[in-house]
Formats: sequence, structure tokens, C-alpha cells
Amino acid sequence: MVVSLSQNLTMNSLCPLLALTVNVNALLVAYCALVAAASFFGGILPLLVKITTARMQLMVSLIGGLMLGVGLFHQLPHAVAALEDSQSSSPLDLAILWMMAGLLTLFFMLKAFHFHSHDVPGEGHDHGHSHDHSHSHDHSHDHSHSHDHSIGQLPIAGEGRSHVPPTPQAHQYSWLGITFGLVVHTLIDGMALAASVKAEVTHTPENWFVGVATFLAIALHKPLDSLAITSLMMAGGWSKTSRLLVNLGYATMCPLGVLLFQVGIEQFSGWQALIVGCSLAFAAGAFMCISLADLLPELNFQSETRVPLSGALLLGVALAWGIGFLEPAHVHGSSSHRHGHSHGDSTHDHAGHDHSHDGHDHAGHDHPAEVGKAKGEATP
Repeated sequence: MVVSLSQNLTMNSLCPLLALTVNVNALLVAYCALVAAASFFGGILPLLVKITTARMQLMVSLIGGLMLGVGLFHQLPHAVAALEDSQSSSPLDLAILWMMAGLLTLFFMLKAFHFHSHDVPGEGHDHGHSHDHSHSHDHSHDHSHSHDHSIGQLPIAGEGRSHVPPTPQAHQYSWLGITFGLVVHTLIDGMALAASVKAEVTHTPENWFVGVATFLAIALHKPLDSLAITSLMMAGGWSKTSRLLVNLGYATMCPLGVLLFQVGIEQFSGWQALIVGCSLAFAAGAFMCISLADLLPELNFQSETRVPLSGALLLGVALAWGIGFLEPAHVHGSSSHRHGHSHGDSTHDHAGHDHSHDGHDHAGHDHPAEVGKAKGEATP
């Protein structure tokens, strides 16, 4: 009878944990499926609709603001909370260090692979200022910087293979370097998504929207990356079948990043809080770098486009801020997280004001100066 009762109690205590694990895994599967679908849709978008420069600029500004807000309003605070749980002596300093590492890593990747391009197929390098496209596109300024907006003259949607001779900026294999950079970037995104869900479910298991901010930022940004790859392939004269296969393969990279994080973190059970915290801080820096790469070129746009683009930027930031209201009120508050400060043998139970310091008088709570006398009196 006693053994049976003990087994029932054990099973009852494990049921909520098992249900939570199932819910988290189901949520991650749903996130991965939606991100993959959004990524694939972005790659075939030129075949479905006409993309204008104005629409692309508004989309880039909105998503750039969202990514910036997600990095600062969500990923960084959760990273600090996770590092506090890991008993780190300086959680904020460590989070800032890893955030800087993420920013610099993405910055040098952008410089090396020039993979962050959001040009519009068929419209070339038009950012609110007019160019005379009757000439041979011999611009005197160099477009070899990291946020490359010059991928050659691309075919209009629905024309199939390009009849425009590939330019030096868009030769047949120019998409390979960009795709490699985007694959690494997307694997990082997948790990960031898994880390966000892991961190938020640890602190707010009652929240059904864990990781939603990071998910939205990734899901909205992946179509732009897929569009860059397939547009370059289109300009290089690659067939529709080749573009679809590459696009499909790229769509699986974010789910692969989630899987790698989930499998890898299980190998370090004693370091999970530290790994999650550092990963989230790194992701926050990466998100900041990508968003600024999108937003800073807007400084050179014509004045008539600055107001709507600025409005889209602010809307994206506001959306990231508003997502926080889906979470419990205490998620971002410092009082909700454990602080790993060691005070010797003292026990800090602030909820009940039970302080067992030897020889201290705290806020009117009288504690005897001598503990463990011969009579064995217990401390009140």
C-alpha cells in the first residue's frame, strides 16, 4: 500500500513536467514549420507577385525595428535572468560581453560574405532616388560594402530564365557565398529560437507564448533572405527547378539550428542555464547587427520616403514592446529571478523575513547574539 501510494505520488509530480515538455516540443515544432514555410514563400515570391521598391523598403524597416526591439526588450533581459540562475558572479557583464560577441560575429560575416541584400528583382538599385536606367549601370560609387544592394539587373517576376547578361555583381555563382553566409546566420537564428523558448519556459512555465517575440522576428525576416538567394540565382540564369531546390534546402536551416541546440544542450545538463544565457545574449547582438544593417542605409534615402520608413521602424519597435504584454507581468522584473549571491551560512528568505544571521538585527527582527548554547536553544 505504501509503495503504491509512493508510486502514485511520484507519477503525479512527473505529469505536469511531462506535459510541459510535450507542450514545449510541440510549440518548437510549430515554430519551425511556420518559419520554414515563411522562408520558402519568400523564395518563390517573385514568381507570384510584383515586388516594388517602396513595399520592400517598408517591409525592411518594419522587420528591422522588430528585430531591434526583440533583441533589447526580450532576448537580453532573458539572457541576464538565465545567467543569474547559473550563479554567475556578474550576469549583466557576461550578457553584454556575449551580446558584443554576437554583434561582431555577424558584422564580420556580413563583410566576408556580403549576404545581407534586399534588392527588388527587376528594379536594381533604387532606394527612393532616381537613376537613369538607360545607361549601362556604370555607377561611380562602390557597392562592395557589407549591406550589398547591387546584385545586378534582375529579371521581372514570371519571365523565367534571365535574358540579361550577368554583371560582375551577379555572375552565375555569386549566390553561393551569400547563401553560405545566410545558412550560418539562419542556424544561429534557430539556436536563438530554441534558447528563447528554453529560457522563457524556465521562468514562466504558465505562459503559453514562450519565445513568440524571437519567432516573429525570424519568421518575418526569413522571406527577405530567401528572396535574396533566389533573386541572385535568377540573375545568374539558373533554372526554376534549381531555385526551388535551393530554396527548399535553405528553408530547413532554421529547424536544423533548433534541433542542434536541443540535442547539444542535453549533453551539458549542469551548464544549461549558462549556455542558454550566453546563447540568448549572443542572439541579441546578432539581431542588433542585422537590424542596423537594414536600417542605417535609410539615412541616404530621399526625404519623401523618410517619414513612412521611420513610421514603419517605430511600428516594429512598438510591436516588439507590445509582445511583452503577452507575458506575465513579472517576467522582465528583477524580483522574479534568483540571485546567486552567497552570504556564507546565512539564509535569505525575504518572503518570510527569516534571517538566520549570527548577531545581526534586521529591521526590528531580534536575533540572539549567541547561538547553540549549552541548552541547545533554537534560533527563533
